[in-house]
Amino acid sequence: MEQGVGKRQSVFFSLDWWTVGLYIALLIFGWVSVCGASYTYGDNDIFSLDTRSGMQIVWIATSVCLGFAILLMDTRFFDTFSYIIYGILLLLLFATIFNPHDIKGSHSWIVIGPLRLQPAEFGKFATALALAKVMSAFGFNIHRWKHFAAACAIILMPMFFIIGQRETGSALVYLSFFLVLYREGMPGSILFTGVAMVVYFVVGIKYEQVFLAETATSVGKYVVFLLVHIFTALMVYVYCKDRKQTRLILLYVLGITLFATLFSIFVIPFDIVWVQLTLSVLLLLYLLYQWLRSRIINYLYIMLFSLGSIIFFYSADYVLNSVMEPHQRVRINVLLGLEEDISGAGYNVHQSEIAIGSGGLKGKGFLNGTQNKLKFVPEQDTDFIFCTVGEEEGFLGSAGVLSLFLALILRLIYLSERQPFTFGRIYGYSVLSIFLFHVFINVGMVLGLTPVIGIPLPFFSYGGSSLWGFTILLFIFLRMDADRKLVNT
Repeated sequence: MEQGVGKRQSVFFSLDWWTVGLYIALLIFGWVSVCGASYTYGDNDIFSLDTRSGMQIVWIATSVCLGFAILLMDTRFFDTFSYIIYGILLLLLFATIFNPHDIKGSHSWIVIGPLRLQPAEFGKFATALALAKVMSAFGFNIHRWKHFAAACAIILMPMFFIIGQRETGSALVYLSFFLVLYREGMPGSILFTGVAMVVYFVVGIKYEQVFLAETATSVGKYVVFLLVHIFTALMVYVYCKDRKQTRLILLYVLGITLFATLFSIFVIPFDIVWVQLTLSVLLLLYLLYQWLRSRIINYLYIMLFSLGSIIFFYSADYVLNSVMEPHQRVRINVLLGLEEDISGAGYNVHQSEIAIGSGGLKGKGFLNGTQNKLKFVPEQDTDFIFCTVGEEEGFLGSAGVLSLFLALILRLIYLSERQPFTFGRIYGYSVLSIFLFHVFINVGMVLGLTPVIGIPLPFFSYGGSSLWGFTILLFIFLRMDADRKLVNT
């Protein structure tokens, strides 16, 4: 008994109280923001359980208790039962698809009396544990396709189930785990490919109906093909170490494209994209020839990148117009500036921008935000709660909140790097990747910089599911870190 008490004292002694302090500070600022977002003129008691600000106190109190309960657990529990926890959450996510409760078009909620829980929020820590388990196994090598595929499967399975619940935004959060794979040695080419696909989509869709000079050439298609050719040449330089081939590709591709452009503008107008398509086919054949001749496998991978880029680009329009839901399509079009819909899909963003802009340098003060009090901003205490910070606390308050999140993320990087075992390091990077994704996307969508995908701001957005989920995610890692000095005792 004395040994157990001593161990608990040691755990709390070695606990990273800086991170706990940041956690408490974010909870306090989050509650203040919920008060501001949910307060209406005439309310007298912000602590009443009949108000959202009062209920948020309950969620905060239970979260703190939950966090410190985790600190009393044995670290080995999370390692030993990682797969079991992951399997249970997968079953729960799958079952939730068929639940009868439809809340705002989503089947992601489990309703138990007055309590509503979202399993997707708890799936994050379960996925992080499973990913840490599989990647810390003896002999794991991310450069082996079998091992890499296993790690990807761990990440993607919950995503598919969450998409089945019509929660695309929550599903996209799981893409943040690929940052962990990159930290653990995933080739940069894979990460670059993902970024390139985003660039193709944005440029291609946004400028598809813009034409080059007086030709029939779509600027979107023209620029995308040009990027594909340049990226392909640069990858030959980086991964094949062949400067001669790089110069040769750039000379022919850019030279012919420039000649075709000038000819189309000044002589006979035509669609230059057909010339670029022909160049792409020739480039693919050339890369295939280089692979067969030299037996350097990287030529084959670069060829697949170039081919995949073209296929992705031509499928992007189909996905946007035929696969995505109408409201998702409108949101993307509004974000890209293709539509002006301030009374429909763009209403939330437009009103949040007004609210943030009206705050000025110092803000309007606590409970004095008119945009929020008058309910101009829908979901102002959940997905769009950051606009309350901007309106009531101004630029200084917003910068302060973002500084707290930055401090938390930097602290998590430090804690992750000092872990004695691979399991703890991978789990730590999973935690900070999730926080980074949530903060970046949530603040970005409030400012109109990213699509509105409906994900909460950690420790700020109203609700128990997200608050409990983030708390569990963070405190499991704090428990691992607290044990780093006890691993040999």
